[in-house]
Amino acid sequence: MLEAFRVLEEEKHINKEDIIETVKESLKSAYKRRYGQSESAEVEFNEKTGDFQVYTVREVVEEVFDSRLEISLKDAHAISTAYELGDKIRFEEAPKEFGRVAAQSAKQTIMEKMRRQTREILYTEYKQRESEIMTGTVERFDDRFIYVNLGSIEAQLSRQDQIPGETFASHDRIEVYVYKVENNPKGVNVFVSRSHPEFIKRIMEQEIPEVFDGTVEIMSVSREAGDRSKVAVRSHNPNVDAIGTIVGRKGANIKKVISKFHPKRLDAKTGLLVPVEENIDVIQWVEDPAEYIYNAIAPAEVDLVLFDPEDEKKATVVVPDNKLSLAIGRRGQNVRLAAHLTGYRIDIKSATEFEAMEAEWDALEEAAALEAEELSEDNQYAEDILSEEQD
Repeated sequence: MLEAFRVLEEEKHINKEDIIETVKESLKSAYKRRYGQSESAEVEFNEKTGDFQVYTVREVVEEVFDSRLEISLKDAHAISTAYELGDKIRFEEAPKEFGRVAAQSAKQTIMEKMRRQTREILYTEYKQRESEIMTGTVERFDDRFIYVNLGSIEAQLSRQDQIPGETFASHDRIEVYVYKVENNPKGVNVFVSRSHPEFIKRIMEQEIPEVFDGTVEIMSVSREAGDRSKVAVRSHNPNVDAIGTIVGRKGANIKKVISKFHPKRLDAKTGLLVPVEENIDVIQWVEDPAEYIYNAIAPAEVDLVLFDPEDEKKATVVVPDNKLSLAIGRRGQNVRLAAHLTGYRIDIKSATEFEAMEAEWDALEEAAALEAEELSEDNQYAEDILSEEQD
């Protein structure tokens, strides 16, 4: 018994005291089920032998009404003449009749404790890895997920968390970003992603020493996985160029980053595996929001950035006419990524459109001024008439 407790404690991380208490409660419960009460039952554990003893306590009385709780003075004297009325006598019970039930109950309780304890250990282990990259093995597939073995648990990689077009086979080794860990009665769920913006950030921390040590900080990432990303960076060392550090000499650093999350996909036309292309724009983060938005719209040029006085998170960006399509990007991608990167809702206007808007604003202001002037004249006229009538 003691050896079994030691194994459970070392391998399943269940405290011996918890197991002993569980067995005691199970024995008392089984005794009550057999005899209809457990008030008189006491259970003790012998630390030396590893045995459990069950005792019942009976009070010495003149007349017995409940033999489970009481013993007559006559019967008590048969045991020892020293007993008196009101004394308590302990009797050891042989739990043959209820021991089997108790053992089964204790087993079920201990198994439940083991499941709960294992779940808690798994949850704690993987909760600590949240927001980190882990390497796992593709195990199996279904309609919703790719299941990735991370060592002691299968993580779930959903379709939306995959890079569009990427394909995997069983036993492939892949890197994934752990973005959520849940603990529920059915078990621990670990959700991972390869399309998450933070996936790029963590890869850069792995591959670029200046990012890992904090010399260059990644301030924001906006990503449309498998196609294009924008990464805003700044340097905490005036002698270190943030963008140059991320890109590396002849693009060496950015190539290392890209190789980490650019899998191959099956080309439907050729039937060949080709790399998944995803371009990364690295831009300079600055504190001034207008300049930050200017940088984020790159590679398009920007003439002017205006902020809405009624909405601090809305900006109008004016670009040359011939740069409008570049600023907006294919299917609006460039401005969409810039908006996500900066946290501003961005409205792109060409210079011609903006001039037309300005002309309209000027006309409205002029009309408003004229209306105000006419109203002032009408008020003055009314005052003059009133004054004449009073005279």
